[in-house]
Amino acid sequence: MAKLKLVPSTDTPRGQKRRREKPQRPVLDDDLRDSSAGIIAVKAVRREKPSNESPQVLHQNDDDDSDDCNVSSEDEAHYMISNKSDALDEMESSCSFQRHVTHVLANDEVNALVNQKSKFKWEMPAEDIPKSKWVGTGEKIKGASDDPFVDVKGKLKDHWQKILSDDLNYRSRFFSLCNSYRDIMHCNKKPFYLKGSKVDSSTMDAYLMHALSHVHRTRDVVIKNDAKLRNDANTDVMEDDSYRDQGFTRPKVLFLLPLKSIARRIVKRLIQLSPLTQKDNSMGQFKKEFGESDDELEEPNSSKPTDFNLLFAGDVEDHFLFGIKFTKKSVKLYSNFYASDIIVASPLALKLKIDGGEVTKKKGRPKENDSDFLSSIEIVVVDYADVISMQNWSHLHAVLEQLNHLPSKEHVTNVMRIRPWYLDEQARYYRQTIILSSYLTPEMNALFNGSCLNYEGKVKLATEFTGVLPKIQLEIRQGV
Repeated sequence: MAKLKLVPSTDTPRGQKRRREKPQRPVLDDDLRDSSAGIIAVKAVRREKPSNESPQVLHQNDDDDSDDCNVSSEDEAHYMISNKSDALDEMESSCSFQRHVTHVLANDEVNALVNQKSKFKWEMPAEDIPKSKWVGTGEKIKGASDDPFVDVKGKLKDHWQKILSDDLNYRSRFFSLCNSYRDIMHCNKKPFYLKGSKVDSSTMDAYLMHALSHVHRTRDVVIKNDAKLRNDANTDVMEDDSYRDQGFTRPKVLFLLPLKSIARRIVKRLIQLSPLTQKDNSMGQFKKEFGESDDELEEPNSSKPTDFNLLFAGDVEDHFLFGIKFTKKSVKLYSNFYASDIIVASPLALKLKIDGGEVTKKKGRPKENDSDFLSSIEIVVVDYADVISMQNWSHLHAVLEQLNHLPSKEHVTNVMRIRPWYLDEQARYYRQTIILSSYLTPEMNALFNGSCLNYEGKVKLATEFTGVLPKIQLEIRQGV
């Protein structure tokens, strides 16, 4: 077994002892820019018997959120009562989320993923998509169960049944694929900007529900373990892997979108699908920057085709980046990146953030490179990849290459509770990537095959397109 060790900063004066720091608020961007903290180096060494100090409990909070700083006694009592039910624990451990994050990769599995030896060897029908089928690697996905939302928390499930009603079953088909935690490429998605086509939000709803379920699952596991540690201060976190429930940083989901108008539609739908009743005051800022509805759009340009007017209606700005945080009672937009659960960005804005291309107002020089908030991303959704391909595809490729790296600085994290596969630099093999487009390009195919290395396997839609040659009528040659 291994013990985790933090190597102190080289900026520490020689001869001066480095005191153990207690968990503080998440580090803000300005703090990171002026901070002299050194680089974290996490190493595996021989485990020694831990001291008698009480185990640290991490609260992923923000300094402006009193409702998220501590676990309420009501929540704590709920989780402590739940822990007494063996049936509940068995159900929790068998859900797809727990099965995915607790799997331990063997060396031969890692080598196979690096060498990309997997092949698409099984198929299953794609319902409601003409002349299409799903093909995949790894083990074949089991058939649809009676309740595809069996792994979803009751509060989420009840809310979805309330707002979607009969349409919930229609969303369950793609949700089942997402819930398998495999990499997915769906390149026959019906675009909203085609003339005469109805807006089909089933695919969008499915991946939004999957993202919400993942975020709530992650939060519930942390709260549950915090409650256990409060109840028994003598618990040895190092001896029980079930307490390893976190990553280097808090953000777990990344949405990469091409335009502000598309981001507005997706974020508004995400809030509707969330059961949290209170909405943060930042909604006013969001409406100001992204607009309120499609009713505000200008009259279409008659000289342009219909698909152009529909796609580029609204705000076509391609530079946006903000975080979304879920607390016990509300959804907060524009939260600090290191206190956010979901990051919504365009490839361009995120690429500039990674490169430090933004200029500070005070000093007039480029900001320091800061991409540590991408170190623990577990789900990536690239929607409207066909539109992104018309912008700059290299930005998307550069962003995906920057995910799941070891952080360069020290952040507020209890190292003893970081999942082992983060420390082993295997996070990219656990990351799920979902690519959605209305058509397939060689660049999308190369990205899916080269940058998506999920150990669960891959699933992609294979469509047989009807040819046009039989429709050509040959002219009859007239004899002389």
